[in-house]
Amino acid sequence: MTTPNPFADNLSVGQQHYQIFSLSKAAAKFGDISRLPFSLKVLLENLLRNLDGDTVTEADIQALVDWQKTGSSEREIAFRPARVLMQDFTGVPAVVDLAAMRAAVAALGEDPDKVNPLSPVDLVIDHSVMVDRYATEQAFSENVDIEMQRNHERYAFLRWGAKAFANFRVVPPGTGICHQVNLEYLGQSVWAQQTDEGMQAYPDTLVGTDSHTTMINALGILGWGVGGIEAEAAMLGQPVSMIIPDVVGFEFTGTLPAGITATDLVLTVTQILRKHGVVGKFVEFFGAGLAQLSLADRATIANMAPEYGATCGFFPVDQITLDYMQLTGRDDAVIARVEAYCQAQGLWRQDAGELIFTDRLHLDLSSIEPSLAGPKRPQDRVTLRGLKQHCDDVIALDVKQTKQREAELVNEGGGQIKADPVESGFELDGARIKLDDHAVVIAAITSCTNTSNPSVLMAAGLLAKHAVEKGLKRQPWVKSSLAPGSKVVTRYLQQAGLMQPLQQLGFHLVGYGCTTCIGNSGPLLKPIEQAISKADLNVSAVLSGNRNFEGRIHPLVKSNWLASPPLVVAYALAGTVNIDLTSQPLGRDKDGNEVYLKDIWPSSQQIADEVAKVQSSMFSKEYAKVFDGDASWQSIEVPKAKTYAWPESTYIRQPDFFRALTRKPKPVSDIVHARLLAILGDSVTTDHISPAGSIKLNSPAGEYLSEHGIDKADFNSYGSRRGNHEVMVRGTFANVRIRNEMLPGSEGGVTKHFPSGETMAIFDAAMRYQQQQLPLIVVAGKEYGTGSSRDWAAKGTLMLGVRAVLAESFERIHRSNLIGMGVLPLQFPPGTNRKTLKLTGAENFTLRGLNHLKPRQKLELIITYADGEKQEVEVHCRIDTGNELAYYQHGGILHYVLRRMIGEA
Repeated sequence: MTTPNPFADNLSVGQQHYQIFSLSKAAAKFGDISRLPFSLKVLLENLLRNLDGDTVTEADIQALVDWQKTGSSEREIAFRPARVLMQDFTGVPAVVDLAAMRAAVAALGEDPDKVNPLSPVDLVIDHSVMVDRYATEQAFSENVDIEMQRNHERYAFLRWGAKAFANFRVVPPGTGICHQVNLEYLGQSVWAQQTDEGMQAYPDTLVGTDSHTTMINALGILGWGVGGIEAEAAMLGQPVSMIIPDVVGFEFTGTLPAGITATDLVLTVTQILRKHGVVGKFVEFFGAGLAQLSLADRATIANMAPEYGATCGFFPVDQITLDYMQLTGRDDAVIARVEAYCQAQGLWRQDAGELIFTDRLHLDLSSIEPSLAGPKRPQDRVTLRGLKQHCDDVIALDVKQTKQREAELVNEGGGQIKADPVESGFELDGARIKLDDHAVVIAAITSCTNTSNPSVLMAAGLLAKHAVEKGLKRQPWVKSSLAPGSKVVTRYLQQAGLMQPLQQLGFHLVGYGCTTCIGNSGPLLKPIEQAISKADLNVSAVLSGNRNFEGRIHPLVKSNWLASPPLVVAYALAGTVNIDLTSQPLGRDKDGNEVYLKDIWPSSQQIADEVAKVQSSMFSKEYAKVFDGDASWQSIEVPKAKTYAWPESTYIRQPDFFRALTRKPKPVSDIVHARLLAILGDSVTTDHISPAGSIKLNSPAGEYLSEHGIDKADFNSYGSRRGNHEVMVRGTFANVRIRNEMLPGSEGGVTKHFPSGETMAIFDAAMRYQQQQLPLIVVAGKEYGTGSSRDWAAKGTLMLGVRAVLAESFERIHRSNLIGMGVLPLQFPPGTNRKTLKLTGAENFTLRGLNHLKPRQKLELIITYADGEKQEVEVHCRIDTGNELAYYQHGGILHYVLRRMIGEA
């Protein structure tokens, strides 16, 4: 007989009665929790509700309450999110894994239905539309048609998954981006579910397979991004293992000045928090300034938690939350439940009282300036007035480096570099155009960070309107696009009469999806691409997204700038970032007069007037049939079968991970005489490890597709091919901008094979080492694995034969993903790194004692240099918890879960 939960209580909201798990009852037993951060109160409720004496104990609850004594804890707890959110780039490989798990279970003679999500799962198809067509009224329909043709096999597979698996829903393409659909429709702030004990109410929580899942924190919903591997385990009933996090309190005071956008604010917050250091921590926002920030402004800040490095950026529930839920068409009963529950549980934001935080930061909103971030990292903020100086400094540095190279050649007797610059001019629509460094070739109002925010979108539309009235035009070399996060955006822009001026400047609707920010910017015009390549120009993209890592937006665009939607429009007019928009004119009006940014920038009142016109009915109408899809989606035929048939496909293939699954795991073996596959520097992103963008013809992945009869025009992207492990393993470490220090001065996925000394593609070298039965390791610097929660960055690493990654520090999600695939994360001790050890790639490495491994254990790594000299280095095992150790010992988290399903773990 199940023991009644001692913390159960009742809550009545109108005629509905709910079972809840009382935080006040917990306080009566474990101690006062009034100064506990709101985000940790949500975790506390999660522990109370799932108290079972096994995965959650009273000692876990006490440790969370006692966190208040020091603002920190080393206690491992088990967190069970209410639901899981996916997008298709990460969702397809997750569903592939589930299908492969069903096949493995069937092969062991078990019922395939044992593999089924136990928690609600929503997958939103939003990452596959590319900007092939732009600046025409037909751009949207043509891009959607191309998307459906390119991705038919993937979409048929997802349609099968929606029918085959319980608790699994798919939002069809052309609807919106997952984070905005989550914010505007799926999120409830307080979840309700029928159980054997009756209707239960509890905080809405989730994990998502996109790092920007954190956007939902704006609604008081605790959620963050995890790798697809960890999300699969969560949906199959496995708790998310975590250390009780540090919580950094970030106080807002004051009011934003006129003309300042939420984008300017979030870029400032990102810079401050990244500098402070919040990796693996919660950030919770508080202070009187919160009352000045709309829910959409909060969502903009919460969205970029991965950019400032935090697990999440949390905003407690308050009246602004309820107002937004009402605006977006939530049911009155849901809104009443949220208010009553949060008031009863002490989860309602109050300015009074002093919460305890690990650290505190403060920002006066009145100090914010217009800003951009770039050219390679979202935390590198540059003020609007300082951007031209940055460009001038880059040009001056290039001149200096060129002169140094010339002098070196002369000294070596090699003559002098030709001084004449390469011609970068070309003909376009009958006009002669000459591109320069810092020319803007992409200007994209792209979904995710900003397009949930009516304020910045109305500002962009109003700026476009004023620009058109002045007679200004987009520069012809700029590829412009508008990709909102939901259909509601275009509805309110149309009602405000602002779509037409945006279109007159080339910002036509191109799709509802991630587009430019994920690398789906599509091709530039051929004359432009040829001019960039021929003259090796440092051209720019300006986008309203959150990611600007090198090689991500477009392979030919070296500098990428994050900016607010109105600034995106402004730079499309200017055609260059080498301009001070605070003092230099954008262009001339119809009468030849100079026009400055201030002349067309909308006033705060103009923006507020348009935002006030956004109506609840817009949301209700657009989300009424959110799961239906258009005729093309509905026409996709899918077989009704528990297991997938795995047809011949270059998009979807049965992975090898579970083919040889045994009922019991094999003992973990030591790493002996491992070779180095790559030596990498600081801030290596998951885009460097597993790119999402275009596939080069002469790359291992391109050669594979060509061998299978796929034309270059139909390669699609790495992101769209994540259901095919053969493509993805060949694309691992294949980013065009990745730099392997084993080959100084090189770019791209190349390495040196030892002992032959041959230079070759990383994939080819890895396959040669596998033939020689040699394990591999990767060495890197600080912040290894920053960026997207990309499970293939770990899967591909494993499939190349890499047994361990040794870095100075790891980003949270990628470290977890490595463990989830059975790859050992190791960390250098302070003061030791690849440079102090003078690693070249000729060394081999031995690590013993892995069959007696413990969390956070220190291990001795033996390095043998090419001359036979040996050095022992103490490294830190970054398996942090007991659960993570169990996953590693089973060869990965999914192997562990599978064995639990059949009673073998």
